[in-house]
Amino acid sequence: MKDSIRFVTYTAVLFALTLVVQILGFPQMVTGPLVNAMLLLATIFAGIASGVLIGLFTPWVALLRGILPAPLGPVVPFIMLGNAALVVVFGLFRRKGGFFLEVVGIVLGAFVKYLILSRAIQFLGGLPPRIAQMMQTPQLVTALLGGVIALTLAQALRRMHFGG
Repeated sequence: MKDSIRFVTYTAVLFALTLVVQILGFPQMVTGPLVNAMLLLATIFAGIASGVLIGLFTPWVALLRGILPAPLGPVVPFIMLGNAALVVVFGLFRRKGGFFLEVVGIVLGAFVKYLILSRAIQFLGGLPPRIAQMMQTPQLVTALLGGVIALTLAQALRRMHFGG
């Protein structure tokens, strides 16, 4: 019972914070790392399912908010898959224990997300180059920066005895 309350509470709070970040309308290189950080924080404090769940909704919010240009609408399912891959890879490495494996999980997860999105752009084809480029290298960078933010915040929150 306690674990399910923790899951629901942390997921809801981190999803709400993620929505706030997306609603504020910062540029992609600010919003992207913060959203990725929320996905990873959800994974750290509530588990893989929490990070995946939040990651399934964020591309839809980005599309509705205009963070994601309308021509990238067909990429939304691939972004969902990329978010899930980032979270699952990170979560599996994190379970093995230790800061080093968390870092490895972030790097590998970010790379898998990048590969999924890069291949999706090639698969879909026909997107304007400038828009297609948004789903390639910037996604790798925002995932890696999100990992740095998440690990830093998680460390700080643990020092404040938050999250158990």
